[in-house]
Amino acid sequence: MGTKSTIEQLNSFLRGEMSAVETYQMALEKFDEVSSVRDELLANLKSHQDRVMMLQDAVLACGGTPATSSGPWGMVAKTVEGSAKMFGEKATVAALEEGEDHGLADYRSELDELDAQTRELVESKLLPAQQHTHDRLSALKQRI
Repeated sequence: MGTKSTIEQLNSFLRGEMSAVETYQMALEKFDEVSSVRDELLANLKSHQDRVMMLQDAVLACGGTPATSSGPWGMVAKTVEGSAKMFGEKATVAALEEGEDHGLADYRSELDELDAQTRELVESKLLPAQQHTHDRLSALKQRI
């Protein structure tokens, strides 16, 4: 069984990942079906969906109840993404990259506060996946 603070932190990470999923889903509406940008966004969306499942499993393994919505993060994501959509593809990708930056900072800032098992999950799976989606988006931003 995990501690209350472990479950709360895992749920915080989970809400962030759920927000990322929502944001990518909204962004995908901006791009044509045949766009190479769309393929990159779909790959990142899948990665965030995988992290949602990992975090849900981790919360359950600690004896907690997984968050069911992105909460306040979802509202922030919708606001940022809605504004970006008005300004075009490059602005949309830039807004997504900003979200990826936030995700990296969130995982890194909490490392010292995590129990050993949760820290292992973050360091071995969540943070490397977050770094990968961030790097993919940074490279995409440079190309468009």
